[in-house]
Amino acid sequence: MPLRRPLSESVVVVTGASGGIGAATSLALAARGATVVLAARRADALHEVVRRAGDARTLVVPTDVADPAAVSALADRTTEEFGRVDAWVNNAGVGLYAGLAGAPLDEVRRVIDVNLLGYLYGVRAALPGLRAAGGGVIVNVASVLSEVTVPFMGAYNLTKHAVRGLSDTLRQELARDGVSVCGVLPASIDTPFYRNAGNRSGREVRPMPPVYPPRTVARAIVRVIDRPRRQVYAGPLGHALAVQMRLTPAPVERVLAWYGRRAALTATPAAPTSGNLFAPGGWPAEVDGGFHGRARTLARTAAGLSAAAALALVAAQKLRGRT
Repeated sequence: MPLRRPLSESVVVVTGASGGIGAATSLALAARGATVVLAARRADALHEVVRRAGDARTLVVPTDVADPAAVSALADRTTEEFGRVDAWVNNAGVGLYAGLAGAPLDEVRRVIDVNLLGYLYGVRAALPGLRAAGGGVIVNVASVLSEVTVPFMGAYNLTKHAVRGLSDTLRQELARDGVSVCGVLPASIDTPFYRNAGNRSGREVRPMPPVYPPRTVARAIVRVIDRPRRQVYAGPLGHALAVQMRLTPAPVERVLAWYGRRAALTATPAAPTSGNLFAPGGWPAEVDGGFHGRARTLARTAAGLSAAAALALVAAQKLRGRT
């Protein structure tokens, strides 16, 4: 179901809007004329994003999405200010780099509280307003890691797999309400996420190449709000990996186990930290994470297609061996 009114007249709530994908999405929506409600834990960072949005109609509501009362208050504040909610983007997320079997349970639980339950709280808060308006759009930002996995990101992996299940179930349950539930699956994205993540690996972490800019994801989110689709990928390699995983899961799993250890963890030692799991990080409000500078889209795409071709070759050899 499409939006009930043009995007330029719509009210959109974006969680995790203080940096990275959330900030890029907020700015992209503002550029299209939408009214944007920005939510995250850091009020100062949210106001910096609003400053960059210029004359756009915006509202800042500091919110910890792991607190259901705070998320309900976010929806209420939006309705009080603008009279309705047309679209809700669940995007806030945290990460933890640690072996899943030995990760601190309180930190694993916090990742689940934010990345999964925070989305459910957002849906439950948004639904009354969406139903009252006769329908609307919910966007759940998942990850390509909802279809594949990499080592040392177990808590994140399991929440993103669950977000995909959440989206699929809601799509079945809410179809008659005129509410579209769209999943967006980014590949590896250059955001401050990696600097802010909890880390028990003993090594500094980084996004696994090829790395795409947050604006790639923001464009995908804006597109599905404007013209809802069941699920879209942001980054060619993410889609290629998902397809390859369905065809030949065992070799893809082994390749990603090898690649994840070498690409995500650097050789630089790092002290244990809970990152921004329990308290907001102190980094400036930035869209980009600074992991690729002014990366060229053509080079990223070529690298992604090369990696996908390598996985396909491994898979083909495996199938040939079976036959």
